[in-house]
Amino acid sequence: MVEIDELDRQVTHALRINGRAGYREIGTVLGVSDQTVARRYRRLREEAGLRVVGLPNAIELGYEMWTLRLSAAPDAAVPIAGALARRPDTGWVAIMSGGTEIACSVRVPATADRESLLLQKLPRTPRLVAVTAYCVIHQYVGGAVGPDRRDDALTAGQIEALTPRWPAGPPGAARLTGADAALVEALSWDGRLSYTELAAATGWPESTVRRRVQELLGSGSLYTDVEIEPELFGFRAAVVLWLSVAPSRVASVGAVLAEHEEVVFAAATTGPTNLQVTAVCPDMPAFYRYVTERLGSLDGVERIESAPVLKHVKQLGAVR
Repeated sequence: MVEIDELDRQVTHALRINGRAGYREIGTVLGVSDQTVARRYRRLREEAGLRVVGLPNAIELGYEMWTLRLSAAPDAAVPIAGALARRPDTGWVAIMSGGTEIACSVRVPATADRESLLLQKLPRTPRLVAVTAYCVIHQYVGGAVGPDRRDDALTAGQIEALTPRWPAGPPGAARLTGADAALVEALSWDGRLSYTELAAATGWPESTVRRRVQELLGSGSLYTDVEIEPELFGFRAAVVLWLSVAPSRVASVGAVLAEHEEVVFAAATTGPTNLQVTAVCPDMPAFYRYVTERLGSLDGVERIESAPVLKHVKQLGAVR
């Protein structure tokens, strides 16, 4: 397995703060040369699977976010998960414990046909035996809401120095439109593509691409995130949890979960449970301690259902 040192952690954290920061900008903050940052970035890409992606901000754009739980025949989970991962509207796709359950998130634009996207476009196979859908009604941590508490390699001053300050564009100019499709697709493959490369992908002049990327990032319509295997940072146990929480305590429990370093995603949802959480821990004994000592003791938590992640088929960006 790839060895990750402190500088690797710092570079990864820097990219979570600003995925399009230049090597020189990162190097100045970290006190190393831009060549050193470039070498570390290339090594992390090639050996650790690190990838920066640019994604539509479903919250800012008013999209609906859904989590689907699908039960499949034992030999069908992998091909169904692969088909879901190739869809541009899925955010993450994972095969859960037992290898017969798939969980994924789906972005549904407000103007889209919800029934068609959620039901008719699911893989049509008799081996898909059950589907449960949860609509996200409020997100507390993760993705566009902000980084989780595992990122601790940089100081507050370094984070402040790297936080992007995009120029403000004309009112209403930074809403995603159909004309942005090629740009968004390119960034979903690689959020660090140069403006020259993005110009080639879109057919726009480089000056137009530069202005449009800055408008969309500045407005929050797009954001960047980092995809990398958590095992490389010592987190080998990823678990999705569905919590039943007393309605009057949902908001307070969600706010507390956002402060837990184990939690990388937490949201209130519709459905048979009302809070969904993704937790990552060093190992299963650590997850046990988290559930029994911290999560289970929260006022209002009445029931916990959990399923370990066996395999991430899709984490963030586009897959082939």
